[in-house]
Amino acid sequence: MTLPRYLAELQQEIEEHARSLDLDFFDVVFESLSYEAVNMIAAYGGFPTRYPHWRFGMEYEHLKKSHTYGLSKIYEMVINNDPCYAYLLEGNSLVDQKTVMAHVYAHDDFFKNNVWFRDTNRKMMNKMANHGTRIRRYMSKQGVDPVESFIDNCLSLENLIDIHAPMIQRRVREKRSQDQCRNTTKPPAEIPKLPVKRKYLDPYINPAEYIEAQQKKLVAERKQARRFPPHPERDVLLFLMEHAPLSRWQRDVMGIIREEAYYFAPQGQTKIMNEGWATYWHATIMTQRVLNDAEVIDFADHHSGIMGTRPGALNPYKIGLELYRYIENKWNRGRFGKEYEECTDLDKKHTWDKHLGMGREKIFEVRKLHNDVTFIDEYLDEEFCYEQKLFGYGFNERTGNWEIDEREFFKVKQKLLFSLTNFGQPLVAVVDSNHLNRGELLLTHRHDGTDLQLAWAQATLESLFRIWTRPVNVRTVLDDKHTLIRYDGKEHTSETVSATDDPYEDDSD
Repeated sequence: MTLPRYLAELQQEIEEHARSLDLDFFDVVFESLSYEAVNMIAAYGGFPTRYPHWRFGMEYEHLKKSHTYGLSKIYEMVINNDPCYAYLLEGNSLVDQKTVMAHVYAHDDFFKNNVWFRDTNRKMMNKMANHGTRIRRYMSKQGVDPVESFIDNCLSLENLIDIHAPMIQRRVREKRSQDQCRNTTKPPAEIPKLPVKRKYLDPYINPAEYIEAQQKKLVAERKQARRFPPHPERDVLLFLMEHAPLSRWQRDVMGIIREEAYYFAPQGQTKIMNEGWATYWHATIMTQRVLNDAEVIDFADHHSGIMGTRPGALNPYKIGLELYRYIENKWNRGRFGKEYEECTDLDKKHTWDKHLGMGREKIFEVRKLHNDVTFIDEYLDEEFCYEQKLFGYGFNERTGNWEIDEREFFKVKQKLLFSLTNFGQPLVAVVDSNHLNRGELLLTHRHDGTDLQLAWAQATLESLFRIWTRPVNVRTVLDDKHTLIRYDGKEHTSETVSATDDPYEDDSD
């Protein structure tokens, strides 16, 4: 749908302002839609065409009711694509439309230049339509229910991907390791000792501690040579595609779900940075280049709504914007480096200003290189935590309320980083496809202090069983005990296992 003339003129004006501020973006195609059309596209994740599935209808109903009852309102959507597609809501005020356009151009700049989006498909609009066509074809041949049921299974496992694989090409090493396993002989069963002529020299030439350590290493190597995959495989969906007993159409459908999961993954990895960057620039463009006197109050009112924070919730717009501004201020004033860090005079540090003017250059560098985890880890320091009054929440079982339970900087930061690592979801990898020589699948959970939610773990095992068709196991820690959870297609069982018996340490890094 072509934009009305007044909106097209606004787009041209704001695009010129964005380029003058050194933002670099793909061409943007704006479309103005009714709230019903916006809700429909939002239900599809921002794409006008997706494969058919009941979850999209459920999401549409949720969005429609939220809008009808005034609980939420979608102001904008923008798609990581070349050209970039964005949607404007009909009936928004002129100030809102200007703000949304400025916001979109900053998102587009982030999509184009942030390294975590480097390997994403820039023609995903067409790809999504192709996915829909292929799945509709399978539904016409195999029936709607079998295909939709299989999609349900795949969607329940779509988070079991290796979100860092596009950046480090982990699979290259995996293939080489598999070839080595096929082409080399197994390690010897025992470490040979060096011959000695006098017995009293044996402890010095063949020290017992060294022999014992090497023997353990050999045992581990022999166990590794007997199992497949030879190294823990974090991309569980890819492993299932390659080795589960799937038909051709099932393998293709799983590949579609996996491809879309990888497309959306960088957006989850950079939510704080991306929204903070867009908010920083829409505020800059609007206040410095666009607003007239009559629009200032409306903009301030709407912008403050974006910045609002509910108790116990993290607002990515707020934390991202404030951290970018904090970084810009530090690099403008030279408040970094050894000299600043070692200064113990609080008054001097408070007024520290070397007039370097490097802030804008620095935030462009940050925008390019970081994701949320590295962004928070590198730049959220004690000063920022104090300025923003950050604290941790916890549930008080005695009162039945969520309450502030932590104000110490390191613990608050650790809690925030923990919630962002792997999207706050457990790290799981396939470690053996022939567990106990019975064709069972064994996965391991990297325990980081938080136990798996048992009901969710059991539901995941059920989905895995329906695809693997053999019993499925996951090794984890529950209540400080190493535990093996198993599902055989009929019932769930669990047993305590020895920590020392686990040869499957994640060495995929």
